[in-house]
Amino acid sequence: MATGDSQARTVTSEARPDPDTVDHKGAGGPGESAASAVVGTGIGAAQGDQPDVGAAVMPAGRVSIAHRVVPGPPTVPFTTPQLARLDEALTLSSRTTGLDFSIYLGDLGHDTRVSAEGLHASLGPKSASHAVLIAVSPGQRVVEVVTGAEAYRRLPDRACKLAVMTMVASFKEGDLAGGLISALRMLTDQAGTVHHR
Repeated sequence: MATGDSQARTVTSEARPDPDTVDHKGAGGPGESAASAVVGTGIGAAQGDQPDVGAAVMPAGRVSIAHRVVPGPPTVPFTTPQLARLDEALTLSSRTTGLDFSIYLGDLGHDTRVSAEGLHASLGPKSASHAVLIAVSPGQRVVEVVTGAEAYRRLPDRACKLAVMTMVASFKEGDLAGGLISALRMLTDQAGTVHHR
């Protein structure tokens, strides 16, 4: 797009580093790769004007500007208090029912059910019988509940579906930890207590 001045132009382009068009001066120290720079565009400079440090005027008149991108700290899905509440809910559910409750949070791959069943089976045949796995893949918007043979006797499909509906309602409100804790409570109530002798 050209403005009224024939020597000044505004050009838009994708904000991807291009080794042929990026001047890395000002983008960081020597040896920095193009991956650590973001390319922006601006108003072309009039002939004879020198661009700022970190900017380069391309032959077509486009100004390519490199900025250093400083990555932020890694994000985690739960705060420390939420993790404590989840740990307490898992411990209480397992202790009360005699079943081994577990939560998996992450990508489940293409076939989510098969992946969830594989995670459940990895507990071993003896442990898997009494195990309940709640697998949540927020990026895929999928929730899977897998029960072993003994756990299934005490937690039929209907109870698991109700727990999933509760989780989904909480997840829609942005409450991941709250949804998992509510589901654990529901499943614990449905499974009932185990009497120790």
